[in-house]
Amino acid sequence: MPTPGYTREIPQRYRLEANKCKNCGKISFPPRLVCPYCGARNFEPTKLSDTGKIVTFTTIRVAPGRYAAYVPYSIAIIELNDGVKITTQVVDCKPEDLEIGKAVRIIFRKMYPEGKTGIICYGYKAVLI
Repeated sequence: MPTPGYTREIPQRYRLEANKCKNCGKISFPPRLVCPYCGARNFEPTKLSDTGKIVTFTTIRVAPGRYAAYVPYSIAIIELNDGVKITTQVVDCKPEDLEIGKAVRIIFRKMYPEGKTGIICYGYKAVLI
């Protein structure tokens, strides 16, 4: 399990920050040291779009330990408006409300409490718009 200090230092988890290659203009998420498209190593940080659409999804009905209390819940691959695809949970809706192509917004939410002290870890999730 990551500690809260560690996860707070990861810009992509908290600000949807990616790398844009200065050579070819392609966006890498999560950020990489070498561009997977052209091999360049020169990037600039870029903020990803917070809206997109569902490409595909599944509903979890038997979940691992810490998520068992939340079943059923849905996980989707979301294509953001800038072309980047992310995998995230879709919240605040019933599984039967989901459809491929539906518009979503990425929001900042509680992921899970960590350790004996219950320190809360945060990240991004999607909601239907």
